[in-house]
Amino acid sequence: MNFEKMIEAMTPDVYGALKRAVELGKWPNGERLSQEQRDTSLRAVIAYEHMREMPDDRRVGYIDRTRPDGKQHGCDPLLPDTLKILTEQ
Repeated sequence: MNFEKMIEAMTPDVYGALKRAVELGKWPNGERLSQEQRDTSLRAVIAYEHMREMPDDRRVGYIDRTRPDGKQHGCDPLLPDTLKILTEQ
């Protein structure tokens, strides 16, 4: 079974268990995840969320930048920064 088919077949319970394992760094039985297991599990969780088109606020890594007045904290990290070059004359 390839990675995509595994993600398509993943149940919400398996998704939840993988997500929890990545958060805690250990499996439900208490055994620690290796770095490779953690990386693969996180990749599977992100792929599952993308495939199921979950809302942004329910995805792993989401940061709510909304202030109480409805505006956003800070700038959008995806927008390019303007660089101002000062020269001496």
